[in-house]
Amino acid sequence: MSTMPQPTATPIAADPETAAHGAAGRRIADALRRDILDGVLAPGTRIRQERLAEEYGASRVPVREAIRVLEGEGLVTVVANTGAWVSRLSLAECDELYRVRERIEPLLIRMSIPGLDEADAAELARLADAMEAAADADEFVRLDREFHDLTYRGAETLMLGDTVAQLWNRTQAYRRVYSRLFLRHAARAVHHEHHLLVHAIETGDADDAERVLLGHIRRTRLALAKHPEVFDGAGTASLQ
Repeated sequence: MSTMPQPTATPIAADPETAAHGAAGRRIADALRRDILDGVLAPGTRIRQERLAEEYGASRVPVREAIRVLEGEGLVTVVANTGAWVSRLSLAECDELYRVRERIEPLLIRMSIPGLDEADAAELARLADAMEAAADADEFVRLDREFHDLTYRGAETLMLGDTVAQLWNRTQAYRRVYSRLFLRHAARAVHHEHHLLVHAIETGDADDAERVLLGHIRRTRLALAKHPEVFDGAGTASLQ
């Protein structure tokens, strides 16, 4: 049976101005995201679009696009006709996010373990040792994120991995505060749990990995719940 020839679509040339705005928007979003996650911009910091446009030599269009992207990631809060701020959490919101993490991250690590190999386990062991030797809380937080990201890397997911990454982004500032204020007292248990996770991954014991990870996340939630002042004064600086 013969078939009718299909018309060939004519490629539509990208508008140079639109492409430029898109590239600038991604660049600004990447820089803002990094500053938020690294603690340069604290929760509650005012984000002034005109200041960003001047800093990056861009128009307001890519700045607005960057803010829209970060709003979708939960890192920025936009109030109509008022402005944008680095998102901050109340104690109740943070508690709920941690409870969600306690339920879904053990599932993610279970899905990930079959996809991790000996080289991954060796790198996790190195990161666990590096966290014990970390000179300050900021270094610890960076290594801790790298460690847990690697424990999840073996999972092939449609949305769970992205969901977990978003939850981590939204709670990053509060994990940093936790590390600065409480890690000295909880360090032994935290480091022990990291090594237990490495062992579970080395042996392919998903049940043990789930159990250890749930307790690991819960420990931070309960510690933060005892210090509501962390959420009352999480950052009031203005990006001017």
